[in-house]
Amino acid sequence: MLEPVRVRLRDLPTDELISPGNLACAGCPETLGFRHVLRALGPDTIVINQTGCLAVVMQMAVPRVAHFHVLFENAAAVASGVDAALAAMGRREGVNLLVVAGDGGTADIGLSSLSGAIERGQDFIYVCFDNESYMNTGGQRSGTTPWGARTTTTPVGRAERGEPRLPALRKNMVDIIAAHGVRYVASASVAYPLDLVAKVRKAAQVRGPSYIHVHSPCPTGWGIETGQVVETARRAVQCGAVVLFEVEDGAWRITKKVRKKLGVRDYLELQARYRHLLDDEEALARLQAAVDEGWANLVARVENPPRA
Repeated sequence: MLEPVRVRLRDLPTDELISPGNLACAGCPETLGFRHVLRALGPDTIVINQTGCLAVVMQMAVPRVAHFHVLFENAAAVASGVDAALAAMGRREGVNLLVVAGDGGTADIGLSSLSGAIERGQDFIYVCFDNESYMNTGGQRSGTTPWGARTTTTPVGRAERGEPRLPALRKNMVDIIAAHGVRYVASASVAYPLDLVAKVRKAAQVRGPSYIHVHSPCPTGWGIETGQVVETARRAVQCGAVVLFEVEDGAWRITKKVRKKLGVRDYLELQARYRHLLDDEEALARLQAAVDEGWANLVARVENPPRA
């Protein structure tokens, strides 16, 4: 088992590993989350940054660590090469190899590259910032876009009412990566930074691949007021649409238990992409049922783990 990690606010390092000023949209949670991830890992880190919003941001906010901007589809493959090169030079120890990508390049375009790197046992930490569509290219749907969400390729009209794919068919990247037998996999949220930092530090203990999936609401693509981005992320957890948990050596554990749950409408009402559903009681009931079922399934998996 990995060493337990407990993070307190006063223990967080204050050194900034991203230079100030960037091209991100106001309120961008991906930039905030990336800062937390780098603080958790420290300066002995090499970043492989897949094409996406963060790559644009990094054109100005250059990280004060080694940084490679690579293509949509090959971030994990490049990380494999860097991992092998460091090992060949005898310089692998003490260096954190971090891959940062979005949901489009993780769940869709780069999935085969990521799967292959995991099967080879390459040593890297993969962090996916999931804003549930291709925001860098205009907000098209991705493999993680939830049912009913409006995107530029799932518009709202008379025949179609946003993303048509059923909730159960959305790609669950934590499940997919956990199925590879990875030692450490976790979900996280930009609204819970101490939980995120603790999980990144735990992932850094693994010699081999580890994966963290970070829920990251997009103010531009989702139609959220910039001052409401973190609150939106928080409500996603409080209503159960996003569950914070980890899978360590095959054992599942919920890391944030919500005592008094919000309804799914409380989460959707802050987002313009769901405005068309707010008066549709049938659609809201369908989403609520999907959220409740997902929570119940996860609790059952935690309490009754499969036998080896």
